[in-house]
Parts: sequence; C-alpha cells; structure tokens
Amino acid sequence: MQESRLRILEDLHMLYVRQIALSLEGTDIQKKIDHEIRMREGACKLLAACTQREQALEVTKSLLVCNSRILAYMAELQRMKEAQVMQRMARRPSDAGPTDDRLPCQGRVCISDLRIPLMWKDTEYFKNKGDLHRCAVFCLLQMGTEIYDTEMVLVDRTLTDICFESTVLFTEAGPDFELKVELYSAGLEEDSALGSAPKKLASRLSSSLGRSSGKRVRAALEGSVPGSPLSNGGSSPLLLPAPSVAGPRYQLLASTTLHLADVQDAFRTHDLVITGHEESSFWLPLYGSVCCRLAAQPACMVHQMMCGFLQVQQGEQPDWLRLFCVLRGPHLLCFHRPQDVEAQVEPALTIAISKETRIRATERDPKNRLQSMLVTNRYGGEEVTHTLLAENRAETQRWMEAFWQHFYDMSQWKHCCDEVMKVEAPSPRRPTAQLPKQGSLYHQTALPGPVGLPSACEGLLLQDNAVSAEIRALLSSYYSDSY
Repeated sequence: MQESRLRILEDLHMLYVRQIALSLEGTDIQKKIDHEIRMREGACKLLAACTQREQALEVTKSLLVCNSRILAYMAELQRMKEAQVMQRMARRPSDAGPTDDRLPCQGRVCISDLRIPLMWKDTEYFKNKGDLHRCAVFCLLQMGTEIYDTEMVLVDRTLTDICFESTVLFTEAGPDFELKVELYSAGLEEDSALGSAPKKLASRLSSSLGRSSGKRVRAALEGSVPGSPLSNGGSSPLLLPAPSVAGPRYQLLASTTLHLADVQDAFRTHDLVITGHEESSFWLPLYGSVCCRLAAQPACMVHQMMCGFLQVQQGEQPDWLRLFCVLRGPHLLCFHRPQDVEAQVEPALTIAISKETRIRATERDPKNRLQSMLVTNRYGGEEVTHTLLAENRAETQRWMEAFWQHFYDMSQWKHCCDEVMKVEAPSPRRPTAQLPKQGSLYHQTALPGPVGLPSACEGLLLQDNAVSAEIRALLSSYYSDSY
C-alpha cells in the first residue's frame, strides 16, 4: 500500500513537471525533461530486473544522474517563469532594466584527469589487515543545466588514489561559472540490490548438498518457505528481484565548487568538503583534496569576433596597406587576402590586442567624415602605434564596438585570455570493469552442475544476459545523447 502511494505521488510529480515544461513554448526544456523522464522510467524498470551487482550499480548511477538533471531543468524552468512574470509586469521598457548592458562571451570549460588521494591506515594498506572494505564511486559534474558523470570506479585498500579517466567538456560556460564536483559512493558489502540468490546457484546447491538438504536450501532461496527472510510472500519461485527491492544506495561523500579563479593550464589541487563519516557503509578515507586539470577557452580567443578590410599604417610611415584584418584572441591578424585566413597563411602583420592596449578614434578627414582608429601598445619602454582606417564611418563604428566588446570579454575572463588553453575532446565511454572476486569461500568455491540436460532454471541466465544487453543499450543511448 505504501509503495502504491509513493508511485502515485511520483507519477503526479512527473505530470506536474511536464505541465510546467509545456507552459513554456519555444524552449527545448520540454524535450529535455521528457527525455530524462523516459530515461528515468526505463532505469527504474531495469533496476527492478537486475540480478547482478554490476547491473544494479550502473543503473542506479544513471538513475541518480537523471534525477539531478530533472532538478536542474526544474530550477531553470522556475527562473524562466520568473523572467516571464517580470517582463509582463513591466509597464515601461525602463522598468525591465537597461537593455543595452554588455554581456561577456561564452566559452568552453574542460575538466580532466581527476585524482582523489586516499589515506588508509597502516594496518589496512601495508599490513593488509582488517575486513576488506570496498566501494563503488563516481563523480557528478554540474554547471548550470549541464550535468555529466564519470565512469564508475571500484575502490578498496589496494588503491592509493581514485582516478577518473573521463574528460568532461562544458560548452556554454560564462566567466561567472560554478562547476560543482560531487563524489558519490556506495558500499559493496550490502547486497540489498540483488534481492535473492540466482536460481541457477540454488539448483547447483541442491545437487551438491544432497536430495534432502538441497531441497530445503533451494526452497528457501526461491522464497517458497514461509517465514524465510528471502521469501517474497508468494507461492511462485522468485526468478528476479521484486520491483519493490531497493537498489544500491549512492551517497554523497565529498564535494567542491570550482570557479574562474581555479582555472589553470596545469594540474592543480583543490580542497574537498567531506560530508560522510567513518561509520558509514560508503565511507572512504579521503585525504581531503582533489587534483585535476581545469582549462577554459573563451569564444573570443578562438573565434573571429570581427573581420574586414582596413587601411593600416604603422607609426610615421607614409605607406598605407590595404589588408584583410581579423580580430581573434589577443591579436589583430592582418592578411593580404581573405583566402589566406582559411589557408592558414602566415599573417602579413600582427597587432597585439591585450588588456593594456589603448584604442581611440580620431577625425582624419572632417570633410569626408572619416575616422581613423589609433591602436597603441607598449613594447618594453617604447610605444608603437598603428593607424587603422575603415571604408566609411559606419564601418569604423562597427570596428570600435567590436574592440570594446573584445576588451570587455577579456576583462571578464581575466587570465584565461592571456593565451589560448588547450581544451580536450570528451573521452569515449569505457565499459565498467567487472567486480573482482570476493575473498569468501562462498564466492570462490566452484559448484559443479548436474550432469545431463540443462534444467529449467538455466533460463535465468538468459534473462540476466537479456537484462545486461538492455542496460547496455539504455546506457549507450544515454551517453550518446549526453555527449
């Protein structure tokens, strides 16, 4: 009854989310929410069908990511609804605030080579004493509505660092970005996600222990013995865990938030805020820091912000050169022909455009209403000035606006505009490694099967393979849509 109520409330909540998304026309939030809801429903069904721990861990991880994305989209919907209300309440254009505020360009932010050091006790790491404590961990990376997850890593006391090979790229970052890095962990000692033992194992136990004892063990494992802790309360054998069985529980173990000041074109260490405690089943002895490479690439550093023909004069030289100029990054690149840009020909002239560059417009020919632009840079103790002349006054205004916007972008992105940082492409997904054998006799003993025709319970193995194939298809679609 309680489960039915929760399911009804959950369905109503998802319906409410869809209705809010439908109320915002002309946005892609509705499609994104519908996609995540479908992924979430599929993950819930797959979780109920999982009989292997690897399956349950992967599906539960995907379910957590789906929930995080839905919450992020809901927050974005709330922000958009508030913006619509404020726009309708504004009686005059001035009530909505200034409309000519300059906005900085967007950029790409890449985080890679995540390393989280561990601090095991001497008796655990060097002397290999105590119970073997193992966890499955992964990182959730969020910037606004962009949410990605790393691969799952299995951790025990044989590891000194948690290493994630995933490269995550955020393509719509602003200079005021907040990159949340959250480390989730699930203890592997608990087998609640698996429900009951597989029926194939029960069949082998039955044939190994003898007819009388084996029959009682097999009945208990299949859930047909009343009062058994593994019983599902019905008379039919339990082939797969019931949907009400909870899966593995990922808990937030540590987190940190990275900003523009943390960007550096090299490996850097950042402090972690640890939220778990030592008594938790998902606990790992973290050192308290995370090492990663965080690079940023503003659009103004790699894209053409302005281009066109200009008359260029250097210093007091009488000669003028008509060159095709491209404003990109910390330079104004001047070519003889527009085709030289695509052919990546060395520019005929390069003029530095940095935070220290001074640009001003002056009247050159008041009769023809032409304005020249003076670009001044200091090289050592000497000032060098280049004079730029556009074809008409309107073109001069376009160039001056492009320069001011470029200066504003560089002032907002700060040290990220000193030089172009390398941004790596997202790494392809690798299949999660199989869980290693546990050290107990239960997991290491090979139980011989009965000689003869395969029993009916062999169908469970085929069901497991089918479930695994469905999980792989689900996750493959999930990750291809994410990246």
